[in-house]
Amino acid sequence: MRMLRTALALSSVLALGLTACSTSSTTTSSSPATGTETSAAATESASSAPVNTDDLTADITKGDGTKTIYLVSKGFQHRFWQAVKEGAEQAGEEFGYKVEFVGPENEQAVTQQLDQLTTALQQKPAAIGFAALDSGAASSVLDQIKAADIPVIAFDSGVDSDIPLTTVSTDNTAAAAAAAEHMSELIGGKGTVGLVCHDQTSRTGQERCQGFQDWMKANAPDITLLEPQYAGEVGLAANTAKAMITANPDMVGIYGTNEAAAIGALQGTTESGKDLTVVGFDSGKAQLDAIRNGEQAGAITQSPVKMGYLTVVAAIRAIDGLEVPATIDSGFAWYDKSNIDDPDIAANLYE
Repeated sequence: MRMLRTALALSSVLALGLTACSTSSTTTSSSPATGTETSAAATESASSAPVNTDDLTADITKGDGTKTIYLVSKGFQHRFWQAVKEGAEQAGEEFGYKVEFVGPENEQAVTQQLDQLTTALQQKPAAIGFAALDSGAASSVLDQIKAADIPVIAFDSGVDSDIPLTTVSTDNTAAAAAAAEHMSELIGGKGTVGLVCHDQTSRTGQERCQGFQDWMKANAPDITLLEPQYAGEVGLAANTAKAMITANPDMVGIYGTNEAAAIGALQGTTESGKDLTVVGFDSGKAQLDAIRNGEQAGAITQSPVKMGYLTVVAAIRAIDGLEVPATIDSGFAWYDKSNIDDPDIAANLYE
């Protein structure tokens, strides 16, 4: 794989839903969006083996409904975070804990999130779940939480700190590698590919961008990967994609690392009048429609409901003084036109 700077200087069916908690099986699939079949090897690599929930819940003690687990997420209004909230509340109801779930207005509102984390500390909950927008900015509040002897469980993007006892998240590096592998298959293993990455500060943003690049570097010598461009909002991502395409008319593919980046990349591709292979992450109505009608090749989906559920389960284990794994993988899967309506996939997609 060659690196250039631009002029801008599984298909796998996983048991990702909450009702399916054991390790899943994989199946092969094709990508009708481009007419290029995905190999079995690519399909198998696009799967993540989520933790067996029964192993984490078997020995926890049910609460009496008086203790609160406080989750501070990276957002609130977006359907993804609402799905995380649903899973967290389901676990709270199941195991006898109150769940308070908050998040900032958007994923750039670092100060608002820090205020919410401070409020969580002041409420003296039994445990706190935290998905950091900016780990460095949150370090002093996290130190206070540790001093108060409140266990912290990181989720989604995690926290760059040794204070959280575990991180419940998608294996974003592996998921990005799966996206890269599918991209390579779809474009025949050669050509120029652009990246629109949604941010440079969160662990999620870093891993989804770097994981894609690392796989290409190790496995796709005939693919030229352009220097990543960063845009976390649809309009900005669309303009970024158009600028990349204008500066690199030989582009054959483009990858977006979250819903906004992917939708923006798709929009920019459409507005440029180019026919590129677009690979995305998460879902959203624009991506789902584009995948169904063949404008977008496919995307990686997470399991947000299970992520929320397992965050609360991990918190309860910490409260009970039980061992928690260093990381808890909530799972991911590749989806395209061939499997978008499969129940195990559809349960994790949102508009």
